[in-house]
Amino acid sequence: MSVGEEVRDTQQPPQQSLGTAAARNLATTTKSAPQMQEITSRWLLRMLPWVQVQGGAYRVNRRLSHSVGDGRVTFVQTGDQVTVIPAELGELPALRDFGDEEVLAELARRCEQSEVAPGEVLATSGDAADRVYLLAHGKVEKVGTGPYGDETVLGVLADGAYFGDHALVDGDAAWEYTARAVTACTLLTLRRSDVLNLAERADSLRDHLARLLAIPHQRTNRYGEAEIDLSAGHVGEAVVPHTFVDYESAPREYELSVAQTVLKVHSRVSDLYNQPMNQTEQQLRLTVEALRERQEHELINNREFGLLNNCDYGQRLQPHDGVPGPDDMDELLSRRRGSKLFLAHPRAIAAFGRECNRRGLVPESVEVAGHHVPAWRGVPIFPCNKIPVTESRTTSIICMRTGEADQGVIGLQQSGIPDEIEPSLSVRFMGIDEQAIISYLVTAYYSAAVLVPDALGVLENVEVSRWR
Repeated sequence: MSVGEEVRDTQQPPQQSLGTAAARNLATTTKSAPQMQEITSRWLLRMLPWVQVQGGAYRVNRRLSHSVGDGRVTFVQTGDQVTVIPAELGELPALRDFGDEEVLAELARRCEQSEVAPGEVLATSGDAADRVYLLAHGKVEKVGTGPYGDETVLGVLADGAYFGDHALVDGDAAWEYTARAVTACTLLTLRRSDVLNLAERADSLRDHLARLLAIPHQRTNRYGEAEIDLSAGHVGEAVVPHTFVDYESAPREYELSVAQTVLKVHSRVSDLYNQPMNQTEQQLRLTVEALRERQEHELINNREFGLLNNCDYGQRLQPHDGVPGPDDMDELLSRRRGSKLFLAHPRAIAAFGRECNRRGLVPESVEVAGHHVPAWRGVPIFPCNKIPVTESRTTSIICMRTGEADQGVIGLQQSGIPDEIEPSLSVRFMGIDEQAIISYLVTAYYSAAVLVPDALGVLENVEVSRWR
């Protein structure tokens, strides 16, 4: 066979009909609407009761409370050296409202760093207390004695916590529990003797401590609120006590936050390519979805009003074994009445399921809006991927009571704004520029408020990657 004959044999036969690529130019393609992977279930936005806010702000009035200094302490790490930020010492009850920065800096320098091993006892119940411990890293459990002499865990402390603060001003202070390290811990210690020695040379600190000791003891209930004097069970002509309910003089106000973007669509696109789907509508739909996703993220993580940052420190718990177990979920529920829902990262829900499987438990499920949702003690556990998972593979689980009537957590919005397309979300036409581009301002207003501290609780430092 010659070379020319071989080339003719390998050539494709001539086309005898219209090709599919050309035919599609004359056909109407079956197509989907634009898809978006970022869209989630957004259970928080769906389950949170939304309260109409007039004037852009919501004021939370509460009874006067005398509880102070219940925050956490922040540290700075340089290599293996840890120091406390001087202003953070103001979180200690004995140093609250003390503003002498030089003295605070000197107290911070007098804090001694120490490393302790798991199982090491830091303080023993009944011993004299002469120092405050600042927990920079690790876990410490408070251990007490049960009614029959057995050991019982009263609580678990983690990064940023402190204990023994009453020893700074009370020379007769004693430890009411035993403090024992659960993990390797990094601690800073501030001794009462260092505080008193510095007070002898610093007039501001000496005067502050003197004023603190001169303040009469405030009668409060177990929530730290000013006591309401009542009389019950009396007979005869007993004198009925006089009382009144005092309010906070400067209640907190939540202002509506905003999320905005400018959506731009070329006029040629909106004029010529609107069949079978309206391009402007599809662009707007996806933009609103992204805006709602950001709204839920802000409601969880915003430093001003986000749930994780606004949970009272007395309502923050630590898992006893790192992984989220049924005992931890029960403890979270026990801190409040009428809990309506849990919020957890999907990986935290999976870790809780593994722990239930290990114990031979089968979590129930409840039906919410046509969906079967896992639940614990009848309280639904909703997934929320906006709750962060840290590099150390830990996250948080949120539990809350909702609604104004129940003094719970509420969402804040203002409906009826100009050019509104959804409650508290508007799309405003901004005009057409010289490049024939149409602009729309898309705006959402929102916030969240915690009406009383026990409406919101958080289980922190939950491990999600431990398999056993």
